[in-house]
Formats: sequence, structure tokens, C-alpha cells
Amino acid sequence: MHIAILTFDEYNELDSFIAFGILNRIKKPDWRVSIASDRAHVRSMKGLVVESHISLTEVNHADAVVFGSGMKTREIAEDHSIMSQFKLDADKQLLVSQCSGTLLLSKLGLLKSKKACTDLTTKPWVEEEGITVLNQPFYAEGNVATSGGCLSSVYLAAWIIARFEGVEAAKNALHYVAPITEKEEYIDRAMKNIMPFV
Repeated sequence: MHIAILTFDEYNELDSFIAFGILNRIKKPDWRVSIASDRAHVRSMKGLVVESHISLTEVNHADAVVFGSGMKTREIAEDHSIMSQFKLDADKQLLVSQCSGTLLLSKLGLLKSKKACTDLTTKPWVEEEGITVLNQPFYAEGNVATSGGCLSSVYLAAWIIARFEGVEAAKNALHYVAPITEKEEYIDRAMKNIMPFV
């Protein structure tokens, strides 16, 4: 199982790393989580540099793809040299987006339901694409899921785990990262958001 997290220049650290951390709670030999980018090293919106594990074309063969967000998402959405590298298939892959990553899913024509979640900044750009932005943190239809708000990356990660490894595996991953004395409440809230779509 290979999960790719798209991480472009001026990426949002919370989107990429929270998902990366939770998804890596699955300890199986065939479970791999990669940072994917169009360059070898990318700098976050706050200056954190990370090394890319895989190229954009390798993303096309991943079992799941997370579209992270960042300061340059609108530029990326209009960059044919980047967007043309994606040959994704929602029938065979889980495709999920975090905040402005939803704009990229829309530009790629992957939001067939014309409904999605995103952050408040990205909302008008997504609406310009003819997408109805829902007032909720997480929404999925089939193999495509969207979320809004940096910390909703927890929901994306839990949903991916639930789809691939089952609900109990998702709960166990969340239990590990949830705050002490708040674990059950934290897990319940997360599962309430994703279970209608598992």
C-alpha cells in the first residue's frame, strides 16, 4: 500500500506532516507513505525544508494521493507543466485533498459530485470552478474525499486508514496521537465525521 502526499513549494506544514505522522502509525511491511513533489527539496510557508521521496509521475501509481495545501496552490493549478503530469484514476485510487488542495482536485476534473470541503481562503476559488463548498470539515463520495481546516488532516488520514485497514486500525492510529485524558472524545469526534463516508 503506497500513499503519496503532494507537497509543493510554500506548503502548509500541518497538512503534510499531520497526515504523514498518522498514516505512518500503520506498521506493515507493504505500507509506505511518501512525500511527493515537483522538485527534490521544498520549503514550507514557514521555511521548513523537506526532501521529496518521489516524483509527481510516481504519484499516478500510488494507492492513495493526498493533495496538501500551501501558498502557491493557485499558481500550481494554472501550471500546465505540473498539472499535466497527473494521470489519476478515482476508480482505482483514493484521492483526498486538504484545504486549497481541493482546488487542484477540481482543476483535474476529479470532483464529479460538484460538492467539496475546503478552507475559508480557498472557498471562493473553488466556487468559481462550479463546486458547492460544504460547511463541514470532511466530505467524501466514492474514492474522493475533501477536507477544510488544517487540523482536518486528522480526518483525511483516519479515512484513508479506515478504507484500507478497517475502522479499528483508524481508531488505534488516532488513539496514539490524541491528547491524554481526551482520547475517547477525540476519537469519537473524528469517527463521527468520517464514518458516514467509510
